[in-house]
Amino acid sequence: MAIHDHMRPGTVRWHSVRLPAGRHLVGARVFTPATPPEGWLVWAHGGSWRAGSVAGWHGATADLARHSGCAVVSVEYRLSPGHRHPAALADVLTAVDWAFEQAGAAGAVAVGGDSAGGTLAAAAALACRDRARPLAAQVLAYPPLDPVCDADSYTRYQGNFPTPQAMVAAWQDYRAPGRPVAEDGTRLYSTPFEAADLRGLAPALLAVGEFDPVADDVRRYRELLLAAGVRAELREFPQTFHGAFLDPGQQPPSTAEEPGLRPWLGTALRARLARGAR
Repeated sequence: MAIHDHMRPGTVRWHSVRLPAGRHLVGARVFTPATPPEGWLVWAHGGSWRAGSVAGWHGATADLARHSGCAVVSVEYRLSPGHRHPAALADVLTAVDWAFEQAGAAGAVAVGGDSAGGTLAAAAALACRDRARPLAAQVLAYPPLDPVCDADSYTRYQGNFPTPQAMVAAWQDYRAPGRPVAEDGTRLYSTPFEAADLRGLAPALLAVGEFDPVADDVRRYRELLLAAGVRAELREFPQTFHGAFLDPGQQPPSTAEEPGLRPWLGTALRARLARGAR
């Protein structure tokens, strides 16, 4: 495992790692806050499963480490259509396994992501449940969850990004036929909407904007989680568009009274981990 160390002055230290995963290595950047970490958060970036990188999300994930107090592992997962499901999910799960090793027996590990990365994180939470690996939380920023993309929110604000046509095309590039399983027999879902049973999943922190086409997907997931007895907290941000985790310009300016989507995710996770420690 190669490590390259850097420092974001006054706030967050970061280094690069390469994690063995069978015949390939999974790259990641690990962002560590100035104070001892509250836990570990494995993060999957957005980009419709076809684009994005840890470099492109560097500032956002470093900021998330600062707000959450967690060590954040930003994963350079394989992209579609060159690598279709479950390749990206397998890479995220490799990083989750590594985070559990770093955290130790008493440490807390969460998984999260924004947009398509949030979809990967939700699927990773299912795999962790089925492997009896207790996650502290799933932290999901506006994940698209329905490959059909026919909920009302997809057409409520005509032309808002992502359009249903673009999202359907991204799903088609990402998903592969069949019901993929890992070598240990664990089912690897492309979306939690495929799972018949959501009981026993990690508590969810969900964030979505008022003008986001995927908003109804996120609301539906919260309802399904609550019906399965899973704690699920949803924050809907007014006048906010898709992509606000990466680009805070997609929402009104953050204030102490009304934090933006990224600071809310971080502080909500910090509070969730504090509650779990008591």
